[in-house]
Amino acid sequence: MRLRRRRYRDPRTTPGLWQPVEGPSLPDDSTVHLVLDLALRVGEVQLASGAGAADVTATVMAVAEAYGLPRTEVDVTYTSITVSCHRGTEAAPITSLRVVRSRGLDYTRLAAVEDLIRRITSDQVKAPDAYAELDRISKRPHPYPRWVATAAWAGMAGSVAFLVGGGPLLALAAALVTTVIDRVGRVLNRRALPFFFQQVVGGALASATALAMYATNLLPSVRPSLLIATGIVVLLSGLSLVGTVQDAITGYNVTAAGRSVEIVLLTAGLIAGIALTLRAGVQFGVRTSIADPLPPLISDVPMQFAAGAATSAFFALAAYATPRALPIAAAAGAVGTATYGLLALTGTNAITRAAVAATVVGFGGAVISRRLRTPPLVVAVAGMVPLLPGWTTYHGLYQLTIDGDAAGLSTLVLAAGTALALASGVVLGEFLGRPVRTGLGRLERKLAGSWLSGPPRPARRRVD
Repeated sequence: MRLRRRRYRDPRTTPGLWQPVEGPSLPDDSTVHLVLDLALRVGEVQLASGAGAADVTATVMAVAEAYGLPRTEVDVTYTSITVSCHRGTEAAPITSLRVVRSRGLDYTRLAAVEDLIRRITSDQVKAPDAYAELDRISKRPHPYPRWVATAAWAGMAGSVAFLVGGGPLLALAAALVTTVIDRVGRVLNRRALPFFFQQVVGGALASATALAMYATNLLPSVRPSLLIATGIVVLLSGLSLVGTVQDAITGYNVTAAGRSVEIVLLTAGLIAGIALTLRAGVQFGVRTSIADPLPPLISDVPMQFAAGAATSAFFALAAYATPRALPIAAAAGAVGTATYGLLALTGTNAITRAAVAATVVGFGGAVISRRLRTPPLVVAVAGMVPLLPGWTTYHGLYQLTIDGDAAGLSTLVLAAGTALALASGVVLGEFLGRPVRTGLGRLERKLAGSWLSGPPRPARRRVD
């Protein structure tokens, strides 16, 4: 740290005795304000993309330190980022706040910001140039047209249909239903309808379409339960499960609580939409059956690889990932589903299978993603999507709403436990992969840095 040493007369001591005053040697005030705003805007992009609070904190501190602000304190909550720059004992600190008002998946924007962070921390770009580039990144439109994202969501639904043992007809029906849900959600989003009600509408559309096909015998070979389960996976895939668990593990409890409330609320909306539709179906005499058990995953291992890879790749495309990230996401999905399927053959329980498969995905993402200039967050989220407990969630809802069986609560708890195991397994895998990625000799220093997003090298000061 560069120190500014000056002297002042302490009135409480003998006159004439001067005491040293120490503090960081900072740039001028205008530069300090520019750097703080730059760091806040970088953190905003990360937080809006689902990055954990620990990653955002490490990034803001690294950017500030790179431009000569070595003493900054950062506070991240679910909706805001606050950073305060210490200027010694003579000058008051400078504090800035930025509110995160909107959230959305755009992994191309996240990758561009992470590339900018690398250049900032490597002293390759000056602060005004970095600020201008970040402004261009933030205002840049999505890299693909909106219809490409809709087609990707449809492709993801079709892949999940194959993954749960369905055939081409189920995949086609799932793709069509998902297309309708996505377009309706787009219209509702333009009218600023809260996301809770959008989830209600999405769940209702998925289950209503399945019941209509069953009642009219339009596609007799398509099991409505599988069609609804596929819709559940698609609607759950956008929730920030990984970031929530990471925040809870790293001690950012306020942010973790905020994310948890959002996840619970959106999941409750999805459950409400499905439950209301199933009850309405019973009132009109349409009662499906879930007597046939669902296989853990399809037994054909090559098909598991293909379906899992396609699911993750389509999800990454729907989240506007870069073309470079698509094959990496596909590899993560293939490895995760294959690991899950192989463990199922050994009789391992569902939660353990999910945790181990997600750990493998997180470990692989930590080792290779940085080398391929892809944010580990993209690999982690895309790799766990094929394993989301859609069928288990539907099974529990059916038991509660149609059969009136209290055992449905246990089934829903199993679904929640599986989702938690997936998210925590990804975080654990990334943690285990860091020594391999950075070298055992630098492990202690890397523990202060970011995990799934942010600078490859942390700030010199530990994030305690």
